[in-house]
Parts: sequence; structure tokens; C-alpha cells
Amino acid sequence: MSVIDKTYWELCIQINPICSDIVCDIVQSEFECEGIITAEEKYKNLELIETTDNVIKAYIISENINQDEIKNFFKLKRQELIEKEIFKEDIGSWDVSIKKEEIVDWSKKWKEHWKPSKISDRIVICPTWESYQPKDNEIIVYIDSGNAFGTGTHATTQMCVKSAEKYMEINSIIADIGTGSGILSICAKKLGAKSADAVDNDETAVETAKINAKVNKEEDINFQTAISESLPSNHYDFVFANILHNVLAQIMPDLKRIMKKGAKIVLSGILKGKEEVVLKAIKENNLILKEEMRQKEWIAFVVQKES
Repeated sequence: MSVIDKTYWELCIQINPICSDIVCDIVQSEFECEGIITAEEKYKNLELIETTDNVIKAYIISENINQDEIKNFFKLKRQELIEKEIFKEDIGSWDVSIKKEEIVDWSKKWKEHWKPSKISDRIVICPTWESYQPKDNEIIVYIDSGNAFGTGTHATTQMCVKSAEKYMEINSIIADIGTGSGILSICAKKLGAKSADAVDNDETAVETAKINAKVNKEEDINFQTAISESLPSNHYDFVFANILHNVLAQIMPDLKRIMKKGAKIVLSGILKGKEEVVLKAIKENNLILKEEMRQKEWIAFVVQKES
């Protein structure tokens, strides 16, 4: 079937954002899916005025579909999840609305919803295909995420940048664990970090990060396809670790190892309800909790290594 012959259907699924990943996995495994939009944000004068992170839009290919069967399918999947008690919170209705959609070029479609956005007191994230004139003391960071995580619009990324503005000292040596698009290392350099070592186990992400650093004229960041174990001990003044809660808990001893005495680290990527896993690891490794940050359904901890 050629692209012209394809018929697209838009599935709008009402959810609680905490189960977004699970719903996306279900859609991708059960349907011939051409694209998924997990959140849409609208800005006015760089201020967020509307968000739709409680709706997943999935675009599937099929000549004909049975709408009742699809709606019943998601109803049953939702009930299975409730019975397994994976989430303590209400996971949303999972009500589904379906409509026929025009043929879409997905390589361009998602870009329509990504505009310049101010994610902290000083940092404005600007897509590489957009332009923006900075005001006052604003710093522009140009990003094209490619296939890597990190556009700046996600709460976990924003809390990391806000933490750096508050706690990172000028001329700090930083580490960025799970760098993704490289956005955090680039922001840190723009905010006055002396040097940055950024690692990710995804080679494609590392290549994307290198391109973003070049666009921002921050080519001296040391990007590596590696994990935290490859970094030197007692070396870093400030560390970003924006990854999954279970991974944070698992590698906490290694994160502590790479930090200088008195150094700080921001632990992000923690979904509401999973924070106790990370707090336990913080306590077991004798790290000092400096601040707990919350944004939407996400949590971040800023902790410090004893002096």
C-alpha cells in the first residue's frame, strides 16, 4: 500500500499522564501506528496557556475500523491495569474518540507544536527552525532533539535547569548522566560551567547532542557513548541525572562516587508515587537532601555529598 493509499485514524484517549508510557506501549504493540502525540502545549509570549497532557493522540493505519471494538479494547486494558494495582492514583477514564485523519508527514507534524519557551528564570529553549529575540538577561539555547529525549518542554528537564540556576556555581565541573539531546550540558555551559562530561548509552542520542552543542557554539562538551561508571571519581561539582527512578536508585553509589565532597546533584525523572525508591537510595548512600521539587506529576531531588 502506497502512502497515498493509506487511511489514517486519530484515536484520542483520555488518561492520567502517569500511565502515558503504558498506553503508548499498548497502542504501538496492538495497532499499526504511524505516530503518537503524548502532549500538546500552547504558549503566548513564552507563557504556557494550555496543555493537553491528559490526552494521547495516536494515529493508526487501517482501511476500516470497528470503533466499538477499539473502545471496548481500551476499556478492558484499563480494567486489567486497575486489577494489577500498578498505580495508586486514578489512571483516567481511557475514553476513546475516533475520527478519520488526513495523510500526515510525521517528520514535520510534531514541529508545529514546539515553539520557543522559557523554562527557567534565564533559559529560553528555541527550536533550531525558529527565531527568538532575547529580553533582559535571557539566554537562548537552540535545540533539535532528533530521536533523543530533551526538548526542554518536559517537567523533568525544566526542574534540572532550575536547579542548576539555583545551585550550580560559576566555573563548576559538571557531569550529565543520560544526556539525551545534550540540553542540560549546553544549558550548564551557558550558565557558566567550566567544563562538562555528558554520557548516554544511546549512540544516536550522543550524535544528536554533539550537533546541538555545535549549533550553540559549545563544542568543548565531552560527549561519550557510555554510562556513569566510565567517569572519574571525586571529580564533579554538579551532576545532572535525569533518568528513571529505578535506574537512579540502582546507580546511586556510582553517582556519589563521581561527586566531589560538598558537590550537588539533581535527581530527576521521578514519577509521583515512585519517590520513596529514590529517597531510600539517597538515605542509604548518606547523601543530604537539599530540596524537593514538584512539577505536574514529576518530582526531582537536589542532594549533596557530605563535605
